[in-house]
Amino acid sequence: MALNVETISKLERRITITVPLQPLEAQIQQRLVQMSRTAKFAGFRPGKAPIGLVNQQYGNQVRDEVYSGAVEQSFGDAVEENKLRVAGYPNIEHKPFNSASDTLEYTATFEVFPEVVFGDLSKLKIERPTLEVGEADVKKTLDVLVKQRVSFEPVKRAAKKGDRINVTLTASIDGKEVESTGDTGIDLVLGEAGRVASFDEALAGAKAGTSKQFEITYPADHNPEQLAGKTVAYDVNYVSVSQPKFPELDADFAKSLGIEDGDVEKMKAEITESLNQEVAKRVSAKVKEQVFQTLVESADFEIPRVLLGTEINRMMETTAQNLKQRGADLSNIKLEPAMFEDQAKRSTKLRLILGELINTNGLHASADQIRAMVDVFAQSFERPADVVTWYYADPKRLDEPSALATEENAVAWVLSKAKVTDKKVKFDDLMGNA
Repeated sequence: MALNVETISKLERRITITVPLQPLEAQIQQRLVQMSRTAKFAGFRPGKAPIGLVNQQYGNQVRDEVYSGAVEQSFGDAVEENKLRVAGYPNIEHKPFNSASDTLEYTATFEVFPEVVFGDLSKLKIERPTLEVGEADVKKTLDVLVKQRVSFEPVKRAAKKGDRINVTLTASIDGKEVESTGDTGIDLVLGEAGRVASFDEALAGAKAGTSKQFEITYPADHNPEQLAGKTVAYDVNYVSVSQPKFPELDADFAKSLGIEDGDVEKMKAEITESLNQEVAKRVSAKVKEQVFQTLVESADFEIPRVLLGTEINRMMETTAQNLKQRGADLSNIKLEPAMFEDQAKRSTKLRLILGELINTNGLHASADQIRAMVDVFAQSFERPADVVTWYYADPKRLDEPSALATEENAVAWVLSKAKVTDKKVKFDDLMGNA
């Protein structure tokens, strides 16, 4: 086998390889002989057809298969001999196999993985959020749990913020009806998020059995845009007005949260523990994102086009599937590669960096670390042991926990090198509460 390696660009290579055909003839003849033992031809018993007839019928097919195998094998040998790390599939070009005589020459054009070089990790600066869960945080969480379990009872007074009203309504623009509930009433809690505040303010102040008319002018940037900048006239009939009734923080409430003996203090202790776990999870996520971002910013290398294209395609397919699951009509949505290019560049670059860190420093997750990650996954299920058994029933199911555990090793290794400072944060800021 003769070969020549050309450097086309920083990452692109072209190999020209010449494969002698004489050694392949023995393989071709061997396959034809094997086929002759079972091949069926009219006028001959199975396995008794002349080898010439078998060659006439199947020779070209067998030759193509052997030559294709030779191309694949010789390319792999050439890559290994020249210590080339191929990124993606090569573009193979050759003349038709049936035109080859003594040798088969082909060219393989491909990209190689870049040399991943990043800055001095000791100069990376990472801020780690710190937070101690206090009584006020537990109280806020309890307030949310109480509101989630609200019930409503009818009242004869006029509706106010926080009340639930049941109404029928029609909406008109320039005298033309654009929306109607018909005779079916809809429930609205006055003041809840998701609606224009002036609409709820206008709905307040009326009792059950009465009606009300008012107009609302929607902002120019309102969504849905059909109402943006429009003045809408509403005609509302009030079916019922109900006030909220919140549960007491007592034994019954504790039991509703899974505290069998109704011990309120035990309930608060479990909420505190749960909040501490969530805080730790969010701190870890924010630190990890900082590590990833600083690694991406500190590294400077070219990304193989083939890897970038693969990532863009993956993102487009995932987005299309998500939109379809949400009921979107994909025929009305045009996804363009340019929409995903920046995000794909970052994720591809990060994957190359992490791969280099992990392979160079031996950071692959151990069996114990993988099991620990599986246990974390299983915690949120009613029967964790069954979940663990499910994961270990098929080695492929361990790919995700293994990858995440390995990723955690890489983050920990970077943190051991970087400058990490603690920064106190507020509970609401960390949790993303408005």
